[in-house]
Amino acid sequence: MKLLSQTLCLYHHLDHHHTDGVPDRCEGKGLEMDAVAVNEEGVPYFFHDHHLFKGFHGKAEMSNETFPELDDHVHVDAAFRMHYEDSDDHDHMFFFFKDKVLSYYQHKLEDGYPKPISEVFPGIPDHVDAAVECPKPEFMEDGGDMYHYDVKTKAVTSKNLQNLPSCTSAFRFMEHYYCFHGHQFTKFDPKTGDMHINYTKNAQDYFMRCSTFDSNSDHVEREQCSRVHLDAITSDNAGDIYAFRGHHYLHKDDATDALKAESIESAFKELHSEVDAVFSYEGHLHMIKDDNVFVYKVGEPHTHLDGYPKTVKEELGFEHADHIDAAFVCNDQHIAHIIIDDKIYDVDMKASPRVPTNERPMGVLKHVDAAMCGSTGVKAIVGNHFYHFDSVMLMVAAKALPEQHRVSQELFGCDH
Repeated sequence: MKLLSQTLCLYHHLDHHHTDGVPDRCEGKGLEMDAVAVNEEGVPYFFHDHHLFKGFHGKAEMSNETFPELDDHVHVDAAFRMHYEDSDDHDHMFFFFKDKVLSYYQHKLEDGYPKPISEVFPGIPDHVDAAVECPKPEFMEDGGDMYHYDVKTKAVTSKNLQNLPSCTSAFRFMEHYYCFHGHQFTKFDPKTGDMHINYTKNAQDYFMRCSTFDSNSDHVEREQCSRVHLDAITSDNAGDIYAFRGHHYLHKDDATDALKAESIESAFKELHSEVDAVFSYEGHLHMIKDDNVFVYKVGEPHTHLDGYPKTVKEELGFEHADHIDAAFVCNDQHIAHIIIDDKIYDVDMKASPRVPTNERPMGVLKHVDAAMCGSTGVKAIVGNHFYHFDSVMLMVAAKALPEQHRVSQELFGCDH
């Protein structure tokens, strides 16, 4: 969507704490992030000291591996990506450090940078502590300090944030605003400057995918409301939903809406963790991990069938499938729909041997993280949202994406 006006919200506080060595964002209660920004592909970049975490999981790398100029002498204080189509800086990433600012486009430093902050953003003080892009209708109208910089007019206004903690970084994600402070974050309303009541959470629980979490973590709420995308999802014949993310899964009882969260290993011990895709067929969960298919009976305890795991080639007939992104079976049909990259295939589960057929492009959907099919149609999950299609045929034939729905809220009832 084209934004007609755009504002930058910049925070000024001057207080940083750093650690030595290679950081691990899943250790203890988590890390304090110095800056957070989303790249042009929508992947969040989390900066800590001289290290960078790309996305919601994975190990830290040195920031200068991606941005060579961010050497030992450059510590990122704040960062944001400009998304304003009327500006020459559209899709540029800006990094603030001390009194300087750097501008990158497609990971390459623009000519003439670094420049003084006062030259690029006149009226903004040095030592910016956090920065986030605020579309004009969302930025604060009533009043650390926050400075609003209007990209179009270059006008600067300042506000005092009496209700917010001192933000070490700020982040706009899924149309919400987050102030990170220490290992926690607070959601706030940019129109009023007020933080949401009782909304100070552990950043590790909601923005990281870890094998273990702090002992005080609410496992159900974490899996219900996590901002980390799902790896796989399915619904069984009773309508119960099984959703998998990293080392944990969430079960939703269709009859009662009750939620239960457990480690994958506790319920599917042969699988351990990290499910690539899953589909339900004839009372069994077919769970795909790497090049293997594990089959479990629906219902507790989940019994692993003898003779499994089998290879993807043995079970589904794919000769060279490096990674299966999603799989689903609709209603009481016997066709497993398998999504690999931007292609979808059909596998007749009653055939022997089973072979993939009917290869076709996914249409407007270039990538799918997970998918499931129920009585109302197909839900294709991309990131933190899903798209609903009445049938597989309509999903493949779609010329435009339908309305987005939030996974955490509309599938699992998360209220924040």
